[in-house]
Amino acid sequence: MGFASRRGAFREGSLDQYLKEISQYPLIDKAEEARLAKGIKRGEEEALDKLVRSNLRFVVSVAKKYQNQGVPLSDLINEGNLGLIRAAHK
Repeated sequence: MGFASRRGAFREGSLDQYLKEISQYPLIDKAEEARLAKGIKRGEEEALDKLVRSNLRFVVSVAKKYQNQGVPLSDLINEGNLGLIRAAHK
């Protein structure tokens, strides 16, 4: 089951494990991103998973900027991940 299928939900206690896990996914360049976007349009699940995984650290970096506004960091990351998946489909 790919990341996009699991939707990336996690509990507060596993946040450190999640951050460690996503640090292992390689970043991609613009050319690879364009190639993956074309694959997603063709319905390739692997392309969707790779594009989403390669951007998870970006979601965390944005979520951290909003963490002191009354919403748990894990919730911000979860919502950001859902937004990332929706954007990857477009």
